[in-house]
Amino acid sequence: MYGAKGWSRKYQLRLFLSDVFVIALIMVAAQALRFGWDPHVPVAGPSAPPYWFVGAGIGLLWLIMLSWTRSREPRILGHGPQEFQRVLTSSWYAFSIVAIVGFLTQWQISRGYLLFALPVGTLALLIYRSAWRAWIHSQRDAGELQAQVLVVGPLRTSEQMIRRLRSSRRAGYNVIGVCLPPSSRGELSEDLSDVPVLGTIDGAVAVAAAAGAEYILLSGNDAISLSEARRLGWSLEGTGIGLIVVPAMVDIAGPRVMMSPVEGLPLLHVDPAEFTGNKYAVKSVADRVSSAVILAILGLPMVLIALAIKAASPGKVFFRQQRLGRGGEVFNMLKFRSMYADAESRLHEVSGDNDGNAVLFKMKDDPRVTPVGRFLRRFSLDELPQLFNVLKGDMSLVGPRPPLPAEAALWDERVFRRQLVKPGMTGLWQVSGRSDLNWDESVRLDLYYTENWSLGGDFVIILRTVLAVLRRRGAY
Repeated sequence: MYGAKGWSRKYQLRLFLSDVFVIALIMVAAQALRFGWDPHVPVAGPSAPPYWFVGAGIGLLWLIMLSWTRSREPRILGHGPQEFQRVLTSSWYAFSIVAIVGFLTQWQISRGYLLFALPVGTLALLIYRSAWRAWIHSQRDAGELQAQVLVVGPLRTSEQMIRRLRSSRRAGYNVIGVCLPPSSRGELSEDLSDVPVLGTIDGAVAVAAAAGAEYILLSGNDAISLSEARRLGWSLEGTGIGLIVVPAMVDIAGPRVMMSPVEGLPLLHVDPAEFTGNKYAVKSVADRVSSAVILAILGLPMVLIALAIKAASPGKVFFRQQRLGRGGEVFNMLKFRSMYADAESRLHEVSGDNDGNAVLFKMKDDPRVTPVGRFLRRFSLDELPQLFNVLKGDMSLVGPRPPLPAEAALWDERVFRRQLVKPGMTGLWQVSGRSDLNWDESVRLDLYYTENWSLGGDFVIILRTVLAVLRRRGAY
């Protein structure tokens, strides 16, 4: 049971019922759109069943795959991309099995029927899951649905872990106290003075039980031996308290990590980050094809936006600005002009009112922004011309934020690693607050993406971007 009030079981039931509703609705809609409302239309092929039977079978298989991929596992609910990735995986598995069954039985299931059910059904599941996640976030922002955690470990790493958990409240972990080594000074830094030191490491299990902790989070092992850590795990048996072990390395994602047991030791193998190869070629092709399709769809709206910009104030429709691409290569990034033509010469008027971060200037109520530009910025429509940069190959649909050369001049070597991949129209920074982020958090997200990106993760970020734009979060 997870959460102070066992919320996860109730939430998992709600997710299951939502999945049943969405899948049933999609399969009925696919039947109706392709064959009308007659459920007894037969599938072509020898001894083929009617489509109502096929629809029920696909729906049941889909639900089984959603459970088999553990898409409702409490540990992934409410934070991270794993839930959405598992939904995508379950949909792929379900329809792969359908294709194999159709091949073996020679049942000729309508392609139109399947082509509607697969993409539309998957998208509907993701939308429903996103809506539930938004509800979780609202609850966690209010201090609800939090798992109570006791942090155990050396002082410095424990403090770092507490700060990280506090900066990510939506992950659902509330630190109720800490147990430190006997040699510690027995108190935390001033910014963590409200976190009580409840005891020492050797009494952590008793402390956790008395404090009502649901998890013990082992934040480091330099103050505890391997045998002591094993005994800690043994001591938790039958208590209902879980154990979370934080590895020494941070900001690495699942695809790069593999666990292998060696003489009872759970060794984590961490693959080095790669910035060339086949998957980058696939990403580049996917970017260019997708940008071309999006431009074809949005061509007319973009023309209307251009006319509105021209009518609202004199000046060029497009704003070109030098940015750094992959490897630090300079390129001209396109945007719809959202400011008056003399905005650059008026920068000194507002330079003292920076609402951005320590490096990038940003102002919520910039008087240099035109009324049309303010509307475009609110919904990120000013960034649509960057699709031409993606089509050209200067940018990607998803990636780190493209920096100004003046910004990069202030970076150290660690920050410059974000330029090992192409910058993106959107990214983790976009779906995590955009201009509301401080500089350090923005850099951390960009570096995390750079070293751990995947095509599945890119798809999830694009979906989250749509939601972030509609909510107008951090956009100005």
